[in-house]
Amino acid sequence: MTKDFSMHISIPSTHMQNVFGERDCFVRKIENAFHVMIVNRDDEVKVIGEERNAKRAASVLHNLVILSERGNMIEEQNVDYTIEMSNEDKEDTLASIDGSIICHTVSGKPIKPKTLGQKEYVDAIRDSMIVFGLGPAGTGKTYLAMAMAITAFKNDEVSRIILTRPAIEAGEKLGFLPGDLQSKVDPYLRPLYDALYQIMGAESFQKNMEKGLIEVAPLAYMRGRTLDNAFIILDEAQNTTPAQMKMFLTRIGFGSKVVITGDSSQKDLAQGTVSGLDIAERVLAKIDDIAFCRLTSKDVVRHPLVQKIVKAYEAYENRDKKKPQRFTKKTGRTGN
Repeated sequence: MTKDFSMHISIPSTHMQNVFGERDCFVRKIENAFHVMIVNRDDEVKVIGEERNAKRAASVLHNLVILSERGNMIEEQNVDYTIEMSNEDKEDTLASIDGSIICHTVSGKPIKPKTLGQKEYVDAIRDSMIVFGLGPAGTGKTYLAMAMAITAFKNDEVSRIILTRPAIEAGEKLGFLPGDLQSKVDPYLRPLYDALYQIMGAESFQKNMEKGLIEVAPLAYMRGRTLDNAFIILDEAQNTTPAQMKMFLTRIGFGSKVVITGDSSQKDLAQGTVSGLDIAERVLAKIDDIAFCRLTSKDVVRHPLVQKIVKAYEAYENRDKKKPQRFTKKTGRTGN
């Protein structure tokens, strides 16, 4: 029988509730993950269990304390990701990732990477001229790119910000939309506006937009232009055709930085249409100064349920791909 091992951790009382969670829900999650017992005595916490597990659980608690001391409100996603990193013996810790602040929202909330994948994505944007951010919903692809764009703009690294996305309906026909051209395309661009308002503030955004320093437009508006000294974000790139993607990439001028975001599992293109994002991955993979960052369900930073939904769909789609295909002579098509 293995003898129990114990470790002692000092947690200041001012951070105890934040680290332990409401009704100790975070501590129970750590206990269940590592099969340990965590006992609180005043400002000291004792972790009891098999040595390897006790050390990992103590490491998770230590990282959460550091996050709390930096002013973070500990969330379930922080706990889940810290546990996952400890299980995978990652050298990086959540505390080291948390130190990389990009900028602050108008309300003063810091914007920073929350996972290792997000940190690698942000570092790639700093280091490369063109970055493809690929991954499922909720991984912060667009939001972090927007934060980097606004920071570059405020630091005079670029003279303007251009945000664009294909104007394609997400699996439904909206029919006739009233109003002028801007009114017709605004619904497609609303997610970009939302991020701009939150990070930059509505008043600052409107002033810069009126001056032409910030432009939010459908992808079709990029044709025939040369985009110099700009930070350009192409969102929802999985909905581009190969011709559109080539057109966009050949608009890039001197002094510009480009981020292209997309999720190949959420295409809204007509059936049988090839995605420009899929082609670009194959064509541009070996070109210097073009980086491909692949975020996964581990990098989802929305509600924990979103991460479970993404994982469930990934598992379902992987099972579907593995189903044997059979050839039918009558139709000349393959089927399940």
